[in-house]
Amino acid sequence: MTNERGALVVGFLDALAAERGASVHTIEAYRRDLDDYVSHLGAGGGDPLTAGAAEVRAYLAERGAEGLKASSLARRLSAIRQFHKHLYAEGRRADDPTLAIEGPRRGRPLPKVLTVDDIERLIAAARQGLDDPERPIRERLALARMTCLIELIYASGLRVSEALGLPKSVARTKESFVTVRGKGGKERLAPLSRPARAAVAAYRALLGDAAPGLAASPWLFPADSESGHLTRQAFARDLKVAASAAGIAPARVSPHVLRHAFASHLLQNGADLRVVQDLLGHADISTTQIYTHVLDERAKAMVRDLHPMNDEEDATP
Repeated sequence: MTNERGALVVGFLDALAAERGASVHTIEAYRRDLDDYVSHLGAGGGDPLTAGAAEVRAYLAERGAEGLKASSLARRLSAIRQFHKHLYAEGRRADDPTLAIEGPRRGRPLPKVLTVDDIERLIAAARQGLDDPERPIRERLALARMTCLIELIYASGLRVSEALGLPKSVARTKESFVTVRGKGGKERLAPLSRPARAAVAAYRALLGDAAPGLAASPWLFPADSESGHLTRQAFARDLKVAASAAGIAPARVSPHVLRHAFASHLLQNGADLRVVQDLLGHADISTTQIYTHVLDERAKAMVRDLHPMNDEEDATP
């Protein structure tokens, strides 16, 4: 890739970071996709300032033929669209060659969902032995932390990174909500139920007794790690152990599945999709619409149970 082509990508990435507050992880993902795209154009003697729709389609077709999945192709196309939109907005091009290009068709998988009974069994399994004074305090602390995290994420719908990055001041709040900083640095209020607050208090009390040095950390869930708090990998691993103890297939359970359970159970009980969107911190309603299958089932049940002409016993064959 020539310096000129590389400079175009760098300029776009700088704008992405400055204007949208994109994370380092997001920027690196864009960099990889666009470096590959620009290198492909260069191999054919082209560049982003002259490439047309045919060149973009050829790039996607070639990567598809190499075995790239539809979801990955869609991500590549999204990055290329935004790149060319940036070049057009900056006056580097007089057109956008991606406007007429349709993305690859792909089915959107439904989220894995735990039932309310699953959640109750998971919490019970995580708590098993927590109140036993004969158990070593470090073991009780691990149980308290797991119970706390399950209660917290299920009560609030927090992303795992948001939950693990909470400050220890959350343990002192008496409010029914907590302020979190989500993607793009955007702040929102997340609900904090009474059971979740009680679980946080119990965990922090044990932490103070078992590891006063860690308790002085600014994080709610401190750990001896590079970040200073519990890692998502460690939490995910221990959560699967709790799932197995609860008789739930570990493959069905992850920190993100707890977030899905929060949203799905709210919708099942009548919450508005827009409200759930705000609680999850989704910028676009289309992201929340993966839960519309819950609304569909709720609508079917309402028609079945409430429509005056839907009397199955009197229906004629």
